[in-house]
Amino acid sequence: MFIDKAKIKVASGSGGNGALAWRREKYVDKGGPAGGDGGKGGSVYLVADSDLSTLLDFKYKSFFQAQSGENGKSKNQHGRNGEDIYIKVPCGSVIKDADSGKIIGDLVGNGQKILIAQGGRGGRGNARFASSVRRAPQFCEPGEPAIERELEIELKLIADVGLLGLPNAGKSTLISVISAAKPKIADYPFTTLTPNLGIVKKPDGNGIVVADIPGLIQGASKGMGLGHEFLRHVERTRFLIHLLDVLEDDPVKNFEIINEELKKYDGRLAEIPQTVVLNKIDAANGLKVDMLKKQFQQKGYSVFAVSAATGKGTKELVSYLVKKVDEIPPPTFNIEVEEDEAAFDHDDSEFFVSRKKNEFTVTGGKVERLIFVTDLRNPEAVYRFQNILKAMGVDKALKKAGIKEGDIVKILDLKFTYYSED
Repeated sequence: MFIDKAKIKVASGSGGNGALAWRREKYVDKGGPAGGDGGKGGSVYLVADSDLSTLLDFKYKSFFQAQSGENGKSKNQHGRNGEDIYIKVPCGSVIKDADSGKIIGDLVGNGQKILIAQGGRGGRGNARFASSVRRAPQFCEPGEPAIERELEIELKLIADVGLLGLPNAGKSTLISVISAAKPKIADYPFTTLTPNLGIVKKPDGNGIVVADIPGLIQGASKGMGLGHEFLRHVERTRFLIHLLDVLEDDPVKNFEIINEELKKYDGRLAEIPQTVVLNKIDAANGLKVDMLKKQFQQKGYSVFAVSAATGKGTKELVSYLVKKVDEIPPPTFNIEVEEDEAAFDHDDSEFFVSRKKNEFTVTGGKVERLIFVTDLRNPEAVYRFQNILKAMGVDKALKKAGIKEGDIVKILDLKFTYYSED
């Protein structure tokens, strides 16, 4: 089954909590704090794999979660880091953030990978907060939470040659003759409902990937036939084979119909070099075939006359494909990938204060991260949190915004009443 679109959910691992512990050796007087740090949560990566050609696996599994970090332990023992996970996708996968619609990745080469969700950092144990003035810290940090997000994956096949033509032009038959592909073949339109991939062997043992794109007819831009559903799979080809049925009344008009649909989908597609292949010559009038060859040659196209059913002329076509693929360099990919800030949880941006009547909201990466790593049930941890906010200048910013005693301060889901220390 060929699936070229998928939606998945991913979650990184959360960081382990720091430990609140003390040294308790028999002969160590006032042993002091000994709580270890929590381990880092595992991250989530997407990796391109040339052995895959479809997104079928995501039909059966669509949620992926990395391992969380282990909590810190006593005796200054740090928790174990969570394991990263690597999700394999076919080469040619375009990754979008489902919420923002931003393109955050274009995985083209085998082994290419991108970070999708960074694991949360482990919380620090109370041993990390000991100092000359704070010899017995009674608090530790929770681990940072996991990053959860939804992604859309769209596959654009990496093929050397794209095979185009109206339904029943003989594309499936041709690809079965020149390669080892075994597509469904029948004598009615729209037999092929998904792209077929075939590997044409080269003399040096390597292969040429040919993609058969189905269902393209006049009016495809308006959703007729299969619409433009699969044209994305020829965007990255080196050149196109335009297969024409010479038994049709007007093959030249059919040629123009397909090219018009290419322009409507993406003007760049119409600029990809094309080779014209006249099919079904075994049942055609020889004069008509010769006339068509001259017409297309006068337009500057290379033309081949074949019979996919009998194999006539296909060897010459294969030799041409091998030569042409070596001559034309792979296309460059112009997909604009945006910076993916949502994959990380290390935003240290400045804070901002906004006001709505007597409620003041503080936002900003660093301030919000402090909430996650503060145990709000622990008075000492809350006191430290307040001191950090004051050192960052949050207190001054609130006063500048006009805050008064008794007003409400909100940071994420935390709300508290403001009282000045002055």
